[in-house]
Amino acid sequence: MKYDNLLSEIKDQLLFLTINRESKLNALNKATLSELHFAVTDACHNKNIGGIILTGVGTKAFVAGADISEFMHFSTDQGHYLAREGQTKVFDVIQNSTKPIIAAINGFALGGGLELAMACHMRIAADHAKLGLPEVSLGLIPGYGGTQRLTQLVGRGRALEMILTADMISASDAYHWGLVNHVVQQDQLVAKAEEIMKKILSRSPIATGSAIRAVNAALTDDVNGFDVEIQEFSNCFGTDDFKEGVAAFLEKRKAVFVRN
Repeated sequence: MKYDNLLSEIKDQLLFLTINRESKLNALNKATLSELHFAVTDACHNKNIGGIILTGVGTKAFVAGADISEFMHFSTDQGHYLAREGQTKVFDVIQNSTKPIIAAINGFALGGGLELAMACHMRIAADHAKLGLPEVSLGLIPGYGGTQRLTQLVGRGRALEMILTADMISASDAYHWGLVNHVVQQDQLVAKAEEIMKKILSRSPIATGSAIRAVNAALTDDVNGFDVEIQEFSNCFGTDDFKEGVAAFLEKRKAVFVRN
């Protein structure tokens, strides 16, 4: 599929998705969200793709927020639909993908941009990146899961400080707060994401998918994460990946997993 707002490239089982609205600091509009939904959903069903690296064009911004011009005159009902559609079709789809998704934060990650990064399974930031949720300065609050995912990642006190002050934090602070996994120089950003992804892709794809489901269960209301872990653990015993992994261990060789 040809995209108007995304650049898409598959290389060595990795899908590189780049938000391509540099003149708008890669701000999220309806069209971009729709394309993200399609691209991620398609990747989840493509056996030739093992993981996704998501970034933005240029060095200024990963995503500098949502495109405010699209919703500045919305009613409460329209605001409800906007948030529900975005969370259901994009942000939750990313979080629940059983193929790992890494956000390579190449600059500003603000508002919906930070929410997009937080929906990913891991985050790597360039050392000059700035992160924040400035919505209260617009008379809003984060609407794409920001209040929930930020609290899960950094704790209630830090989350409230970021949201209520609307201040940006540095990549270094984001690392120390647990908001990003790694901070690297800009020219090393994608390479670091590839390094981590290639290590993940050398492991059992069935097991990594099971692990993501189990970890996500810990963050899901009315779900017993321990029960999900037990079920996913037991399911692994019936897979070819388990047989290959154990055989490789006993034979003192590297396991070769087949991606179906």
